[in-house]
Amino acid sequence: MERAVLLIVPLVVGYLLDLWLGDPDNWPHPVRVFGNLIAKGETFLNKNQGRFFKGMLLATLLTILCFAFFFYLNYLLLRVNDWLYISVNSIFVWYGLANKGLITEGQNVFFVLEKEGLEAGRKQLSRIVGRDTSQLTAQQIRIAVLETMSENLSDGVVAPLFYYAIAGVPGMMAYKMINTMDSMLGYRSDRYEWFGKFPARLDDFANFIPSRLTALLMILVTGSKRGLQFVLKYGDKHKSPNAGHPEAALAGILNCRFGGPNIYHGTVVQKPFIGEAERIILPDEIRFVSGINQKVCSAMVILVDCTVMLMR
Repeated sequence: MERAVLLIVPLVVGYLLDLWLGDPDNWPHPVRVFGNLIAKGETFLNKNQGRFFKGMLLATLLTILCFAFFFYLNYLLLRVNDWLYISVNSIFVWYGLANKGLITEGQNVFFVLEKEGLEAGRKQLSRIVGRDTSQLTAQQIRIAVLETMSENLSDGVVAPLFYYAIAGVPGMMAYKMINTMDSMLGYRSDRYEWFGKFPARLDDFANFIPSRLTALLMILVTGSKRGLQFVLKYGDKHKSPNAGHPEAALAGILNCRFGGPNIYHGTVVQKPFIGEAERIILPDEIRFVSGINQKVCSAMVILVDCTVMLMR
């Protein structure tokens, strides 16, 4: 079977599985395995002297082992049967995508906020953000959801597909390992300041191109000139070298303002404002933003398919 078919079919099937099933709670997932490995490695290594180098060792070792495991798995699958290879890779593409789950979680916060009130909305939001939600207003909750949906459109959708285009499922899963390490270790705290520094910088490097590609696709699927203007004006002002680009694109598309101070783990973090218009985000705008995420995901799948066909 042609290499292009072996890459395109799992991509399309995995995309359709994510569109249909999302990420069901309590189902087995490789990211949970990644998390367990990271937690055990951190417990063993994150102590005494040389924490930066120990964090570098853990991040490098887990990324290489993850890539090698899936590379060797695919090698064995191809020796058995092409259709078995396609079936297994389709499942891992589904695992690697977080498009429907991201949209569903964002919509759930808006729904709970409207139907059950402010306190319930705060609790629902805490499922998907790291900031302290206990004092947020309804406007701040909606802003937090939209920021998260734009940022994670890169981390959870475009970036995994970008690395799938480069190295198939091994590349996609290695990226998921890097992103999981950043989410677990990339904090500025006494415990993680040095140990998590290299994993955080590795994640920044891995997301440099995908974040900018995400912003570009958001602009293209909406045709928003203001989105492009905001990316050029605000994209590099965010504390993160990557998150500001998709956030600026969405702020421009919606003509609203993101950013500002928030509390993370008891510490006030000052984030620059993205945009000027302090308008109220309306409850029904979540449908429009969800549509943007769906279109960007579909466009990225098509882009990867076309890239594979051109490179065959």
